[in-house]
Amino acid sequence: MAEILRLFISPGHNYFGHHGREPDQHPILDVEEIDCVARCGIKGDRFFSYKPDYIGQVTFFADENYQELCERMNVRSKSPAVFRRNILTRGLDLGDLMDREFEIQGVRFRGRGEAKPCYWMNQAFAPGAQEALQGRGGLRAEVLSDGWVRRTALVGARSAQAADG
Repeated sequence: MAEILRLFISPGHNYFGHHGREPDQHPILDVEEIDCVARCGIKGDRFFSYKPDYIGQVTFFADENYQELCERMNVRSKSPAVFRRNILTRGLDLGDLMDREFEIQGVRFRGRGEAKPCYWMNQAFAPGAQEALQGRGGLRAEVLSDGWVRRTALVGARSAQAADG
């Protein structure tokens, strides 16, 4: 069983596409639920309908990695929102969902690739964060079905392959 601890959306890009410029200041909204739309992403988020088949329609980040990074870098003042991932999980092996279909709260997703940390992490969280998060930056996923994901404890996440077989 896994937990959905936090859900984040942002109406605009602060870092994406800002190479060589200062980041923007779009808010990161901590919400109770997100409205997922198949092949489009999350309503209200900056990547909603960004482009067809975009691999980062929704991003997942493991709280275990966030907590370990806070401890390792002695940072206590930064919210997991600074990583600009949409769904903060606990108890879910995101690496295991790479290149697989899975379901959370009735919404189907397909893991499409690692949400690789970029150099902005050093500014948003702390110097050295990009390097420390290599291989642990989260999961980019495509939304395969419409539905709502809510912040709750102990939600089932199951692989579509396991459910079918």
